[in-house]
Amino acid sequence: MTPVLAFVLLAQAGQPPLIAPHPPVMAADPMEPVPEPLAPVLDIPPAPQRPLPLPRIDVARPTELPPAVRAMLDAAIASGDAQAVATVTKLAKQAAPWGARQAEGLKDGFDKDQADKKALAERQRQERIKSASFFDNWGGEVEIGAARSTGNTRSLGLYLAAKGEREGLQVRHRFNARADVQETNNVTTTERVIAAYQPNFKFDDRLYAYGLAQYEHDRFLGYDSRYTLGGGIGYTLFTGPKLKVDLEGGPAVRYSNYIEEPDKTTVAGRASVALRWQIAPTASLTQDAALFMEAGNTNASTTLALDTKLFGPLKTRISYNVQYERDAPAGRDPVDTLTRATLVYSF
Repeated sequence: MTPVLAFVLLAQAGQPPLIAPHPPVMAADPMEPVPEPLAPVLDIPPAPQRPLPLPRIDVARPTELPPAVRAMLDAAIASGDAQAVATVTKLAKQAAPWGARQAEGLKDGFDKDQADKKALAERQRQERIKSASFFDNWGGEVEIGAARSTGNTRSLGLYLAAKGEREGLQVRHRFNARADVQETNNVTTTERVIAAYQPNFKFDDRLYAYGLAQYEHDRFLGYDSRYTLGGGIGYTLFTGPKLKVDLEGGPAVRYSNYIEEPDKTTVAGRASVALRWQIAPTASLTQDAALFMEAGNTNASTTLALDTKLFGPLKTRISYNVQYERDAPAGRDPVDTLTRATLVYSF
């Protein structure tokens, strides 16, 4: 009889099936714990350590300028010419790119030395100006000219002019004067005198306020004397070494002592322009023009001059002057012109 069949017959007869019990598990030592099974341990060898790569040094590429290029740059620096140093530095970087850092370093050192020298010179200049008296540090020029003719017409003309300028830390002083006299057949045909003083109070290198005190005499334009007091604002439009232009404008009070009319005091508006242009190392062009607009009268003057250097402080000047007086006396032309050649001494 199979075990399955016997189990079924016993169950039908009400007898419990006989199940063989499991044998107890006995430890060899009741105090010794049953060891737990160990997890398998994999013995994996460590990855091999690779050394870090060393920086690559290309000994075939130098980091300094070649001797010939360095000598060329040193010569430019020794000359003290900033433009030459900039040009040679650019060429050196193109010729030896690997030495560009050295070339820039040499140029930076030159620029710093030049800036230090310039700052030192400016400090010394300011100290000289502070310690100087009003009659020191003036510069300017004296101009003289003459003309003589004989024969059918006997004439003699004399022209004398002087101008000066003193540059201070805060105030600039300007002075100019000129006299022009001419006789023809013992009759005076030109008699003109002008003198002016102008202080400028500087706000910065370009903007300034100015004052003006001026005297004029020209009886052929109808007045024996004319006095002007004025002031205003000036601005230097160009300040380069070759070109300088000053523009000025402001009010003025004028007292005119007319020859054939009553004296008159008027309020006028004044505008002026002064141009200095260095055309070449030995030639320069200047123009000084002023316009006064007042009630019942307008007058203006302008002088254009070309200077040519001779030697040392001497130069020649060819100038053209125009004087305009709207209320000139009856029978007189309101415009006078004068062309002259003179000798100029600068100081």
